[in-house]
Amino acid sequence: MNAAKTTAPLSIAMIGTRGVPAAYGGFETAIEEIGRRLVERGHSVTVYCRSKDGEKPAEHLGMSLVHLPALHVKVAETLSHTALSTLHALVHRAPDAAFVFNAANAPFVPILRAKGIPTAVHVDGLEWKRDKWGGAGKRYYRAAETAAVRTSDALIADAQGIADYYDDEFGVPTELISYGATIIDAPTSHKIAEIGLTPGGFHLVVARFEPENHVREIVEGYSASDAKLPLVVVGSAPYSAEYTTAIETIAARDPRIQMLGGVWDQDLLDELYANALTYVHGHSVGGTNPSLLRAIGAGTAVLAWDVAFNREVTVENGRYFGSADALAPLLESAEADVTGTLSTGDRLRERAASTYDWDLVTTGYEQLAIRLAAGYSIRPIAKAARRSASGRTGTPVASPVS
Repeated sequence: MNAAKTTAPLSIAMIGTRGVPAAYGGFETAIEEIGRRLVERGHSVTVYCRSKDGEKPAEHLGMSLVHLPALHVKVAETLSHTALSTLHALVHRAPDAAFVFNAANAPFVPILRAKGIPTAVHVDGLEWKRDKWGGAGKRYYRAAETAAVRTSDALIADAQGIADYYDDEFGVPTELISYGATIIDAPTSHKIAEIGLTPGGFHLVVARFEPENHVREIVEGYSASDAKLPLVVVGSAPYSAEYTTAIETIAARDPRIQMLGGVWDQDLLDELYANALTYVHGHSVGGTNPSLLRAIGAGTAVLAWDVAFNREVTVENGRYFGSADALAPLLESAEADVTGTLSTGDRLRERAASTYDWDLVTTGYEQLAIRLAAGYSIRPIAKAARRSASGRTGTPVASPVS
């Protein structure tokens, strides 16, 4: 291990995502925001990116990019790319610390550590609860969680609910480092005007079309409502044709529903978030969700699926639903009191600015990288961890190892 390295600047590797520039999901946005700030603080950051058609820049916002291929198959895309990224890290100069995103990638952690690379795993949400995975996939994700606990030097949770889960299940500590939110105080609207939308004149949902994101329930609830403003749906699903078809069928029967598909223009997305009357958030298993943070940073009122992760973000300023039937009156109520709805959005923006700050998030990652490089590890207490059906109380204290 690189125990002697205790001060900045550090070399840091980011492994396990699609990479940057961010154009797909929360992990990628986090890496872009955190990585650029780490570079500004004098650190060297390498991001492993999945190869795609088009240009493959060697650098982005000061971060060094390594482009490697992946198998475009649901069960193998992430793992195949992480395997190649791990091999690349082994044959090049070892970084002082590595951040591996997604507990599914935990089987590669021992390889990194064998090379002397201290490694933290961002465990994300409870992936094994997603319906898109069959029995074998769910078992794999459960096993990967255990592997992450036993082999990592540190675990990163982005929500208190995830931290509590790992404490209850395994009795191990996690680093609670959430995401940040971009604050939009004075949104523009020229791009939404090009697609026929006006400020405050629509409801918005942005999500991958997966059952745990409840897009189907959202369009069903909206269709059953007497809402006057259109519902704009942004998203797609590369592996869920049947679920996508069900959503499109409902939308085709209701002219108020506008399906935009995937939107990769980040300026247009910002305008959509910032100009919607409400943002309807159906995510239920992923911890602190970046789409939700993006909405509150834009000052938009939130109607959220009723789970602890979402309540943790919006607290008393959110309104919650747990079914299609429960959503309809929330939409109608938001339209009936536009002034109150806009005021709720303003309060959420204030919460985003005070609680979800990318600079503070970056400090969390920076301090963890310094501790890892100095020899910090939870392995002495976690390497023999087992799941506990009854849960545990208390959080053990990790100690440095060399």
